Amino acid sequence: MPLLVMKFGGTSVGSLDRIKRAAKRVGVEVAKGYDVIVIVSAMSGKTNELVGWVSETSPLFDAREYDAVVSSGENVTAGLMALTLQEMNVPARSWQGWQVPLKTTSAHSAARIEEIPTDNINAKFGEGMKVAVVAGFQGISPEGRITTLGRGGSDTTAVAFAAAFDAERCDIYTDVDGVYTTDPRISDKARKLDKIAFEEMLELASLGAKVLQTRSVELAMRFNVKLRVLSSFDEQTDTSGTLVCDEEEIVESNVVSGVAYSRDEAKMTLLSVADRPGIAAAIFGPLAEAGVNVDMIVQNISEDGRTDMTFSCPVDQVARAQNAMQAAKDAGEINYHDLDADTDVAKVSVVGIGMRSHAGVAAKMFKSLQDEGVNIKVIATSEIKISVLIDRKYMELAVQALHDAFELEKAA
Repeated sequence: MPLLVMKFGGTSVGSLDRIKRAAKRVGVEVAKGYDVIVIVSAMSGKTNELVGWVSETSPLFDAREYDAVVSSGENVTAGLMALTLQEMNVPARSWQGWQVPLKTTSAHSAARIEEIPTDNINAKFGEGMKVAVVAGFQGISPEGRITTLGRGGSDTTAVAFAAAFDAERCDIYTDVDGVYTTDPRISDKARKLDKIAFEEMLELASLGAKVLQTRSVELAMRFNVKLRVLSSFDEQTDTSGTLVCDEEEIVESNVVSGVAYSRDEAKMTLLSVADRPGIAAAIFGPLAEAGVNVDMIVQNISEDGRTDMTFSCPVDQVARAQNAMQAAKDAGEINYHDLDADTDVAKVSVVGIGMRSHAGVAAKMFKSLQDEGVNIKVIATSEIKISVLIDRKYMELAVQALHDAFELEKAA
């Protein structure tokens, strides 16, 4: 039988009524002749509650027990979804990660999927089961302990199952009805995209768009899994949503497809660093070991053998970065005059596969920001994106100005 993977996020299964609504959608696909693997998240708010209980019980918790507790939210949803489907006379059963078994690494709370054997679930499909309801976000380590995949891990679970079972499509149901040219809460001109290329979606996800988890898009692109993002609250499923697909399936697109932003950024500058071979490794090695997620990097022109090194990171990692740099300085690995941290900045980015073949995107972006009086602090580019750091107070203005400048409200 043809197979679909359907993933329901926390808001889509946030109550028994919403679980029933989601189950009806599954029933529609079963009636069309599909076998279905349903991936479920914990009910909205439940994971945060469980994390809070762990932190309150044990501030310096054992990560293995953390995963045992936090993964339980998905188990509850999977069981309730299977029961609801059974009440609808749809043959269904729930599967926890270890029952599949979804095999992962041993990195608790940030595990990576290594293998999804298909034998157990396929055997049940062969016996007449129509729906396998799988608890997302979780797996089992080589040591036999429950693991979790990190925030948003149910998206990754869904795409991984679609790849492993060679599904026709992977539908991600959430509280938004697709991928927009920018956040509709900031610009009322934001337009829902019918299609978006994997690379564009990957950039948007990594730059702050929260529609899909970055790792899920990476997996989809690697295994060419067709992803569809759609709302669990929209009754029209056949024509709604956004298809995330290979670039070749998009006949024509705008030069820029979307504007993304990240509000909680920090700009850090090491002042007067010795300019010598290996200095970058001496700086960014300790930052990586400390778990600091460095993004933009700019090195100033050297004068008298000294230079300034600027980088950006999430604002909640500033203290970690400061400690790592101070430790490296105390150990004699680097020598700098001061470390300046600006925690009041935001990152705004334009993304589009059309940028590969069109000149002038950077010029238009910078001119539109200039016209609005927005000063650029740092610039970073790739083949299909341009990102800038600006003062946070200008973030919404910048997003709206760029959306207008590239006329993203208009279809290609």
